[in-house]
Amino acid sequence: MTIDATNVNPAVAPTVPGNSDASRDVASYLHPYTNHATHEQTGPHIITGGDGIYVTDDAGHKLIEGMAGLWCTSLGFSEKRLVDAATKQLNILPYYHTFASKSTNPAIDLAEKLLEIAPVPMSKVFFANSGSEATDSAVKMVWYYHNAIGQPEKKKIISRKKGYHGVTVAAASMTGLPGNHKLFDLPIDRILHTETPHYWRDALPGEEEEDFATRLAEQLEDLIQAEGPETVGAFIAEPIMGAGGVIVPPRTYFEKIQEVLKRYDILFIADEVICGFGRTGRMFASETFRLKPDMITVAKQLSSAYLPISALFINEAIYQAVKKGSDEVGTFGHGFTYSGHPVAAAVALETLKIYEDDGIIEHVRSVMSPFQKRLKDLNKFDHVGETRGHGLIGAFELVSDKCAKTPFDPYGAAGKAVAAKCLEHGVILRALGDTVAFCPPLIITEDQIHTMFDAVEAALTEWHSSL
Repeated sequence: MTIDATNVNPAVAPTVPGNSDASRDVASYLHPYTNHATHEQTGPHIITGGDGIYVTDDAGHKLIEGMAGLWCTSLGFSEKRLVDAATKQLNILPYYHTFASKSTNPAIDLAEKLLEIAPVPMSKVFFANSGSEATDSAVKMVWYYHNAIGQPEKKKIISRKKGYHGVTVAAASMTGLPGNHKLFDLPIDRILHTETPHYWRDALPGEEEEDFATRLAEQLEDLIQAEGPETVGAFIAEPIMGAGGVIVPPRTYFEKIQEVLKRYDILFIADEVICGFGRTGRMFASETFRLKPDMITVAKQLSSAYLPISALFINEAIYQAVKKGSDEVGTFGHGFTYSGHPVAAAVALETLKIYEDDGIIEHVRSVMSPFQKRLKDLNKFDHVGETRGHGLIGAFELVSDKCAKTPFDPYGAAGKAVAAKCLEHGVILRALGDTVAFCPPLIITEDQIHTMFDAVEAALTEWHSSL
């Protein structure tokens, strides 16, 4: 089926009169992840306030933020304890760096707490400001580690097609999405991509889920052997793939992948930037899927996105290599002006306390079943090919022909149209091509889940009737 993309309204957006906030935005701001030719015509959708799971736009619409912003605002948009934590720290020490052995109490406390709750034993925590910086730091750590231990050829890093690991040069190279590579001269060398673990879309006819996982593990091993195991340093994966379409790993996938990595002495980096801190009903998705990574990256829900902060966990073997290398060189030449920023660290620490004090993980476990049931119910729509998810993350994929799994033409127009319809019904979701994703704040109640899905079903009904 063909969709007329020219009639797709990407959002409920104002017209762009001469001196409005919208026109000033179009005139001055280069937006990330935006079609700027379209943006000049539609203008921005301006958000002016937030309360709980809701945000308000400049037209006065109260909207359920079904994506928690960008997979991140876990405690909603009005958590006073986080505002107070930031204010208190601003009054004590608004900034200091952590270069050259300098430190601050919030950075120390947060690093200690993160090591305490880590899903596997870790040695040290390195702080940055975004998920992209954390995964970029992991790349540099892989290269540094293998140089320090006398394996300078073992530098290639394998990611996955449709994986998402950020937008800095190395992180965007690991990201397996064409839009992050085209016109940017990416990926850089030493970054490779193996297949996407999407059983519904990519399994062979009659292939069982476990057999599909076996085939993908064999493909990974074939790639390692083709490149030369002595040249492959690390493998990076999200436990659940986020921006690539909320792809949940097939049964036995990670067990088989980790066996391959262990066989060839390849480091495993778990990208928990989206899944970390309760999204799957455990503190880390590495626990949910029994991962044993050597490094872990986190961000987003670390501070409920109230302030920018991310972290990279490293194990003892990697730390010993860092110690050795920094002694030989005279310094560990990596870090950011805002690494371990005391205000961001104080807010992150308070976020972790709220998770414990308010039983957020237990709450997620209590509402994830109704969330997943309502998500699965969307399969009743003729053009919903698959629903998928785990915990409080999920998605539905739109297809022209359900039996043949045929995409719409042009690809992506249906997803934009449905997301726009959902917005008209008061719910913000995100179109990832023709997959529409959910990732609500972790504080969402069961009643709010039903309100959200009632609106999405109404939107899908209207969209289907318009085809």
